[in-house]
Amino acid sequence: MTTESLTPEERQLLLQLARQSIERAVCGIPHPPPDLKKLPPRLVEDGVCFVTLTTEDGELRGCIGGLEARQPLALDVCEHAVAATLEDYRFRPVCPEEVPHLRIEISRLTTPVPLEYDRPEDLPALLHPGEDGVILMDGMRRATFLPQVWEKLPEPTAFLSHLCRKMGAPADLWRVKKLKVYVYHVEEFHE
Repeated sequence: MTTESLTPEERQLLLQLARQSIERAVCGIPHPPPDLKKLPPRLVEDGVCFVTLTTEDGELRGCIGGLEARQPLALDVCEHAVAATLEDYRFRPVCPEEVPHLRIEISRLTTPVPLEYDRPEDLPALLHPGEDGVILMDGMRRATFLPQVWEKLPEPTAFLSHLCRKMGAPADLWRVKKLKVYVYHVEEFHE
């Protein structure tokens, strides 16, 4: 489930693209897509990410991403940077005065793989806290937590219960019903 890490230069370029997208978005100025011909090849390959915005004191300010690679990674970063800035339903849109004080974190995802298990009670022991991003699916409902969420919810049963709630389901759904579960890893970097 590993993907070759980006170089420091590639990471820096993605962070610059994210910040430029955010700066333009808060002012209502459309951000032209980056010129893919001028980017390193790996940033033009299909990729998927989450962009997380935090305040200077570490409070979450926005976080939006995708789960399937469907466009060049550079475009995915720009799209999710704008969405985290303006469209995270948990927060009011970021205003221009806030932008200089935001920290940008990008989490580049590996392709999610199904986690096979037989009984719901087996599920917590199959997870790798601090390493696995987890997707839970029940019919049309789905939710994910990035691996970074383990820092706040280090115990697998609590992690799964909170993820069920995020999915809009009862917290104990994972205990009473076999859900579709996928895991992935991330390459996380920030300003």
